[in-house]
Amino acid sequence: MRTNRKIAVTLAATLAATALTGAAGAGVALASAAAGGSAPPSACRPANHTAKITEAAGSAGHRHYRVTLTAPRGYESCELAGSPTGVRFSNHGSDSGVTAGSYGSQETVVTFGPGRPVHFDIQVPSSRPGTPADEASFTLQAPGGQIPGTSVAEGRLKVAAGTLIGPVQRGA
Repeated sequence: MRTNRKIAVTLAATLAATALTGAAGAGVALASAAAGGSAPPSACRPANHTAKITEAAGSAGHRHYRVTLTAPRGYESCELAGSPTGVRFSNHGSDSGVTAGSYGSQETVVTFGPGRPVHFDIQVPSSRPGTPADEASFTLQAPGGQIPGTSVAEGRLKVAAGTLIGPVQRGA
């Protein structure tokens, strides 16, 4: 019994030291990047930004939702272009079954990063019954191709067959 307790205490101390070292290392990496060391991580990577869905003004025959992406300080600005791809909608973790196409110019390049939010439009035909969703997952596009990984935006919306995704634009 005494040996097991000693091993458990030693293991807990090792895990705590490892966690503190990892947290300190992350702080050192960001401080080093800010001081002119290696570049900070890209704001375009899914883990380095947040995305929120809000209702936007409707247009003739469509409901619109705005997805706004923001990046906190400490990340490198990057370029995005076109509409996000692979867009999936879910509600409480269940896939809605609705897939989305894209519209608009896919060539315009925008800069995204700390202090430079971007947004894109979700356009849903209002003539069709909507399926509730509380999350959208998507892959961002750079001028040269896809950004690796899947970004996720949260917010309430209704989607339907014929849903389209607009290109990324400057501003919130």
